Amino acid sequence: MSGIAPGEWVNRRGGRYANALGIDLGAPDAGERFKWFLAAVLYGTRISESIATRTWREFAARSVLTPERIVATGWDGLVEILDAGGYVRYDYKTATKLLEVCAALMRDYGGSLDALHDGAADTRDLESRLKALGKGIGDTTAGIFLRELRGIWAKAEPPLAPLALAAAKALGYLKPAIDGPDRALAELRQAWAADGQAATGFAEFESALVREGLRLRRLAPRHLVS
Repeated sequence: MSGIAPGEWVNRRGGRYANALGIDLGAPDAGERFKWFLAAVLYGTRISESIATRTWREFAARSVLTPERIVATGWDGLVEILDAGGYVRYDYKTATKLLEVCAALMRDYGGSLDALHDGAADTRDLESRLKALGKGIGDTTAGIFLRELRGIWAKAEPPLAPLALAAAKALGYLKPAIDGPDRALAELRQAWAADGQAATGFAEFESALVREGLRLRRLAPRHLVS
């Protein structure tokens, strides 16, 4: 087991990415969950975390943080925001994706991700409904989005992120022989609880592990991460 307690690791590395963006995922306002969903869409593409963060802040600066505002902004306006944030590699594709997804969310769930969650039968159905919003929402984006809602949404139980699994092993929170994400997730939850932390805050630890996993991936030789 790592010599650093899980709670201390969160203090060192930071918890939920949503917190760093000023998003309160536990707030009554469903709009807070949509803000994070927009961020998850941006983070879910093969682009640097810093560019994705800067681009989300461009959306925030222009108050384009609701499905209605995104649709009203239109394709050209979205491309302009994406380019201003440095998201130029995927600007056209992402603008199209956002318009499609937001139109579907408004049509099927009144623009509310909370309504989407409430209508889902279980965890797997929740993931399926998210991905059904548009072809650009895949496992990666859904996983990023739901990971931070673990402990907030009852049905948000995505698999443990591979980056978190790799970091947990490197840090000694998990034994190297543990490969199954379900078992790994259960053991990490036990470690979190043993540190006296509330179960609802486990996503803070998971996100801190993801941050470390990203750092380790950047440091690794290319042939080890390809």
